[in-house]
This record gives sequence, structure tokens and C-alpha cells, in this order.
Amino acid sequence: MVYGDSLSAGYGLATQTDWVNLLRHRLAQAGYPDEVVNESISGETTAGGRSRIRGALSAYHPAIVILELGANDGLRGLPITSAQGNLAAIIAACQAAHAQVLLVGMRLPPNYGPPYTQDFQDMYADLARRYRLPLVPFMMAGFAADRSLFQADNLHPNARAQPLMLANIWKALAPLLKRPRDAAPARR
Repeated sequence: MVYGDSLSAGYGLATQTDWVNLLRHRLAQAGYPDEVVNESISGETTAGGRSRIRGALSAYHPAIVILELGANDGLRGLPITSAQGNLAAIIAACQAAHAQVLLVGMRLPPNYGPPYTQDFQDMYADLARRYRLPLVPFMMAGFAADRSLFQADNLHPNARAQPLMLANIWKALAPLLKRPRDAAPARR
């Protein structure tokens, strides 16, 4: 289950071009039995995610939750302690439901000053360490400075950037997945 905001909901993109749909296709082509449910909502905050996580876990019983929230909290300058508490509650709910969590971090533009942006970035590493989670430190690593890969709002990656986002997430996700159904068992 992908649990995020507009960056995972495919905001401003043509149908089927977002990284989550690219993930679906990649899993199917590689023979993985995993299904992908996208419970991402454009504009979602960590508080909103916290309020609906139990329902999503009950509805889908995911084995893995790709947690990509926090950008909207940061862009609004909300207290980092609140975002961190909300993310911690989401992680705890996922773990109580026996779902592995892959935490996807975000970085912010420097609008709120270096201390806020650094604390925001550190929040993800702190949560990953505390809960022993795999972490994608920044889903836009390697292309965030390339404005040609963003929509006109300069916040949301365009269709050309979606495979790059998936590549960043795939590195941490692949070890969590079940072996593809076509793979032969390892011989000793």
C-alpha cells in the first residue's frame, strides 16, 4: 500500500504515468505476486494520514506500507514535532498490523530557514532509526535541481521524472518484496 500525498497520488499527471502505476507495471512484468493499492491523497498532511491509517490497514491488510507523507506539513511550516508524532503513530499502527514500513523522506526549499529545513530532513532519519525502518532519504534525489523535470508549479515532478522517483524508491523496496513467482528456489 502506498500511503502518501500528491507526490504519490499522481497530481497533474496523465493517467497511468505516475510512479505508483509504474511500480505496478514493474512488479507485474518481473513476476512479483504483490498487488499495489494507492491510498495517497493530494494535499494530505501527516495529521490526515494519522486519522485514516487504521481504516486503510483494515481495508487492505497490506504486507508493506510505503509511507510518503510530511511534505505538506513542511510547506505549511507546521511544527516538526507534530509531524514526527503523527508519522510515529502511523508507523506504530502499521507495525501493529504486521505491515513492514518503507519510509520515504522529503526535503524542503529553504523558505523557513536552515534550522527548520534541517530538522525536517532529520525527522525521517530519526524515525527510521527509532523504528528500524528502511528509508528512502529523498524521493527526488538526483533530479530535484532540474526544473525541466517539474510541472509549472515547481513542486510536483512531471511524467519524465516519475521513473526516477520509482528508481529511488525501488532500491529500498526491492529487498522487502516476496520473490517473483517465476524465480527458482535457491540451491545449496
